[in-house]
Amino acid sequence: MDPRGRRHERGSNWTDQEIVELLQLWSDESIQIELESSLRNQRVFDRIALLLREKGIYRTGDQCREKIKKMKLEYRRIKDNHKLRSWKFYDVMDRVIANRPAITYSSMGGTVVAQHVFHSPGGCDSFLQGNSSLGSFGPASSGLTDLNIAASASQSDNVPVPHDPSKEGLRPLAAVRQRRRRRAGKTACGHGSGKCGSQGPLDKALASFLMWQRCAEDRLLSLEEARLEKELQADERRQQQEERRVEQERQHELRLFSMLTGALTAVRQVAVTTGSAPSNTPVSLVDHQSTLLTTSTASSVPSSSQPHAQLPPAHTVSTKGTIKSGLPPSVKACTPSESALATVRGAKSTEPSVYLSSRGNSIRQHQAILQEGFAQYAANRYDVDNPNGVINMGTSENKLCYDLLHKRLTQSDMLHVDPALLQYGDWRGHAFLREVVAKFLTHYCRSPKSLKADNIVVMNGCSALFSCISAVICDPKDAILIPSPFYGVIAEDLQLYSDVKLFHAPLDCEDSNKDGRPFHLTVSKLEEAIQRAKQEGANIRAIILMNPHNPLAEIYSPKEMLSFLEFAKRNELHAIVDEVYMLTVFDESVTFHSVLSLDSLPDPQRTHIMWGLSKDFAMAGNRLGTLYTENRDLVDALAQLGSFHGISGTTQHQVAQLLQDREWISKEFLPENRRRLKAAHRYLTDELQTMDIHYLDRPAALYVWADFRKFLRPPSFEEELCMWRCFLKHKVVLSCGQAFSCSTPGWFRIVFANQQHHLQLGLKRIREALKEIKESSANRDSYIVKDASEERRPGKEYSAPSDNATIENSTSPPQSKSADQLKEKACSVPDTSALGPDEFVLLDCQASQPAETLDSLIGTFKQQIRSSDWLEKNTPEQSAGEDPEILDVFKVLLQRARK
Repeated sequence: MDPRGRRHERGSNWTDQEIVELLQLWSDESIQIELESSLRNQRVFDRIALLLREKGIYRTGDQCREKIKKMKLEYRRIKDNHKLRSWKFYDVMDRVIANRPAITYSSMGGTVVAQHVFHSPGGCDSFLQGNSSLGSFGPASSGLTDLNIAASASQSDNVPVPHDPSKEGLRPLAAVRQRRRRRAGKTACGHGSGKCGSQGPLDKALASFLMWQRCAEDRLLSLEEARLEKELQADERRQQQEERRVEQERQHELRLFSMLTGALTAVRQVAVTTGSAPSNTPVSLVDHQSTLLTTSTASSVPSSSQPHAQLPPAHTVSTKGTIKSGLPPSVKACTPSESALATVRGAKSTEPSVYLSSRGNSIRQHQAILQEGFAQYAANRYDVDNPNGVINMGTSENKLCYDLLHKRLTQSDMLHVDPALLQYGDWRGHAFLREVVAKFLTHYCRSPKSLKADNIVVMNGCSALFSCISAVICDPKDAILIPSPFYGVIAEDLQLYSDVKLFHAPLDCEDSNKDGRPFHLTVSKLEEAIQRAKQEGANIRAIILMNPHNPLAEIYSPKEMLSFLEFAKRNELHAIVDEVYMLTVFDESVTFHSVLSLDSLPDPQRTHIMWGLSKDFAMAGNRLGTLYTENRDLVDALAQLGSFHGISGTTQHQVAQLLQDREWISKEFLPENRRRLKAAHRYLTDELQTMDIHYLDRPAALYVWADFRKFLRPPSFEEELCMWRCFLKHKVVLSCGQAFSCSTPGWFRIVFANQQHHLQLGLKRIREALKEIKESSANRDSYIVKDASEERRPGKEYSAPSDNATIENSTSPPQSKSADQLKEKACSVPDTSALGPDEFVLLDCQASQPAETLDSLIGTFKQQIRSSDWLEKNTPEQSAGEDPEILDVFKVLLQRARK
């Protein structure tokens, strides 16, 4: 196809002059005969396109054919609906279509049948005299000779038929046969009368054939009309999508400008609040963007009320107003473009909706790291058809047992539907399901006594149970004690509905007791946390315990759990025990002991045990969680909230059938599930060992708690978030430590309960991301050395902090800074001409001159952009594969930087 015609896609616009030229060629009688007499008209339209090209109109045969179809469709609409015939091409189309020779194809072999037999002046007799080959239908003489077949085929292919002497005798032979029939009295037409003697059968055959042909054509035209309608609708949808995309780009650019304005405003405000005290203030645009990013993720990190928790600040402000930053802008692990992307995502939180309440806006603006990672995965899942999609190794789902579950859930006993299942039921759960759950927990939790069905409440997941329990045992602004790290979604379960906070009891990652158990939970740590809560005025109402633990996969012994429950009793705290992973212990040498297996509970009225299907039975999508408690008041209160969190009757029936099938659970599902989990865990841990990554080796749950601290320079939560985004850029989702409120940066949860080829690809992408992080760390080290050498030059009065100071400033809370560590230094704008092409500098600005400092910052930053070729090397096309969302912003910034 001619390159000049490629831009004319299907549905593109034709000028009036082009349409006139097309109609002149298409309305030609020879073209019409050829179109009507050929099954495939592609060559005809290709020849029309060739003739148009000679006239300077560059169109393809497909485009010509589609245009004619659309014009015929428009003609039929006007004619059938009796509309005003104001279309400029209606007369031309009417003349061509009305006077078109009625020649069609038979479906029997593709031969040509002359339909204008009914329109001939002489009637049937004259038609038969001129077409003796149509004398009869039958085996002896089909009326469709080979000569006609060859002629029609040659006409449809636009190739002349070569002369064949062997077929010259076919026409005389047919005439001889007809003369013999006439002599025998089997004539097809009478002599001299001009009427057809056997006109009835022939006319009926032709009429029925033509009627069928006309119906088929009408059907084809209706299908074609429907197809064109769909194409028009698709064109409209594409146009609407394009308009939305343009509007989103405009809004995106406006948010970017708002972000930059906010960053510069923050600089001015910091400079004003510092007063006239001189300070050393290294500032960069990346730092201010990171400040907004940290604000958007503040709900996922430990609060400042816990002195043992190390905050993940983007900046650390000292008592003299000094802003410390340990990240140069040239770090590739978290590039400025990625920080800008994160800021843009968090920018909408600054724009509350007028349609929502304050609480509604708070819920709308809330997005923790776990939800953000899953949203990225849900929008671009990896599968066979999408090999470049995201591998999810961050969401705790068991994807190893679909075949076992599919076989069991499709059996006949699962398909029962009773009228009672389709009606309202008990909001605690149907009685038959609670009976089955009571027997199930009695057996698999090894309870010394039979559990009662009246003490069980069933809701749509453990998240709903957490939310409802906090609502009925706590008042707004109350707090629940929880050891950290912990499953981060619990914070939203408690806060979004009930406005209940979590008070952390941080666990140290170092093995302080030398017992080989990092993050070891002890009663003494709980006592310290409860005393600190009292000092801070927090009203602690309960404690949450997870066994096996999430994300540590720690399995607590009966002695340890009993000590924790006794601690709760001494402090009159409700003990919410989450045992949702109790059947995922895949090591035969390790035994899990449920709280329900204890002979007696220290405080039965304040002890509540949760369990669900999502983890142990690999059914995260089948939302069902159970709670066992002997507190009847709590059961009654939860029943009042059950209407908001009920489960369909058919689902309850299926779960009951599944849980009471003890033979399938104990002999088929659990052994095979544990075997697969053990194999997947071994594969992941072996790969981590080859990468020299330490981890907690625990034989339970669906994940591994791995230590990536050696890749963080400096070891800050900001660097951890950059590492998480680097993994996401390489299309693999992990869960970083701050999503679990871990007190030490650098820990990640890796889910291994996935197919092996997914694990292989995910680990490959993790290696690639770690390689990039190592390279960026090396570049940063060279940056620090370069910066130090620049500071030692004559005339330079500013200096960068040392490595140790950088680490300290990036990880320590503000109150840990000492005023003696801060030195007052004069303000000077460095000369950027001596820097390399890929390097930026940090500015030391004097806070006593805010306006001059801001202007010099902006001017120097512009000068760095103009003098650097980093933007030239990192083109938008290269960045599109890494982060397509900011490609448009990248282009705009690049164009402005070149001005």
